[in-house]
Amino acid sequence: MNVESLHSGLDTVWVVLTAAMILLMEGGFALVEAGFVRYKNNVNIIMKVFADITIGTLCYYVLGFALMYGKDVWGAIGTSGFLLHGDLSHLNFSISIDTYWLFQAAFAIAVISIVSGAVAERINFRVYLLYIVLMTALIYPIAGHWVWGNGWLGSLGMRDFAGSAVIHALGGFSALAAAIVIGPRKGKFTSKGSSTIALPSNLPLASVGAFLLWFGWFGFNAGSTLTASDVRIGHIAVVTMLSAAAGGAVTLVYTLIRYNRSDAPSVINGSLAGLVGITAGCAFVSDGAAIFIGAVSGLLMMAATNWLEARKIDDPVGAFPVHAVSGMWGTLATGLFAQDGGLLYGQGWHLIGVQVLGLAVLCAWGFALTWLGLKLINRWIPVRSTEEEEEIGLDISYHGIMAAHQAHDFIDDEESLFNEVLREQEERKL
Repeated sequence: MNVESLHSGLDTVWVVLTAAMILLMEGGFALVEAGFVRYKNNVNIIMKVFADITIGTLCYYVLGFALMYGKDVWGAIGTSGFLLHGDLSHLNFSISIDTYWLFQAAFAIAVISIVSGAVAERINFRVYLLYIVLMTALIYPIAGHWVWGNGWLGSLGMRDFAGSAVIHALGGFSALAAAIVIGPRKGKFTSKGSSTIALPSNLPLASVGAFLLWFGWFGFNAGSTLTASDVRIGHIAVVTMLSAAAGGAVTLVYTLIRYNRSDAPSVINGSLAGLVGITAGCAFVSDGAAIFIGAVSGLLMMAATNWLEARKIDDPVGAFPVHAVSGMWGTLATGLFAQDGGLLYGQGWHLIGVQVLGLAVLCAWGFALTWLGLKLINRWIPVRSTEEEEEIGLDISYHGIMAAHQAHDFIDDEESLFNEVLREQEERKL
């Protein structure tokens, strides 16, 4: 075996391993979202994540990857590589196209999972399946091409190493549009405009989900080197850890001082915000900058959560504050703190200007296409579950089963209601 073959083999192992770590993050998304919502919707959360992985993977294989990484036309879209066939010779890596596709498919699945949390407990399950197709086959791939696929934003010099903008800001603004179109959960806001609290079903479960996401993020960021021999891998892992720690620490201290208690959901989301914030610049910024980026990400997440509440926008798991707001900050922070090109390193205004432009385009694209897509779907299929379905829970309504027999928080006699709903469903079929 020659040195080149050995190098390629090691790179392949590295990329497949990190792709698997990113796919494990879907377990993290499932647990965080299930832990944050009520018991009666736990199964629905799990089924949406399985739909993300299954339907999303196939859509990205058939169409999405080609639009994102196929031969560029006018800097706008890819035109080759459908079903991984055709001319992809311009993708010149030490790994195979199959390996590269696997890694990128894991990213595409993560984008749609961001939207899942924002519409939890009230979206029509069939509509969500259609939206998965829209996101993984069109919205994300086209936007990704602009930055990562030899598109126009990449040509201008936009830097987004692992996706603060392309994945998180885009996904977060798509989540915001979906939450606005579908509207808040029943009873979330009173007639006087105040917000009520829907108690999370299982915060320990949500914390385990956050730890899984944290673990997978090392694959998310360090894996984006695409080679096992990149000397930046260790540094990328270190700044990823520091930013996540800073995001969690600042929310812990902030809530302790302001509310006289350390708020668990805030600390969970603060750590995730720190992870999102460092994703764009993890290969470009120093340790100190990473701590600052993570700390600001946590504070911005808290501010954005209050902003949503004030505007009566219901985001049950904090998808917009964690992903969109922290993703925007992380992208801008790269323009400030990048050691090669950053404004604060005396490198001028070009990079920060490109970062601002790229953010504006990507966020507007995700918001507009999601809003339009759901509005069009709603002309044929109601995007929101019915009041009855929401009241008894989406688990029974859409999946015919409950997450746990001990889920007494929403009905007194769940078994009789379970059987009654099943009978009604059978009668409608007949």
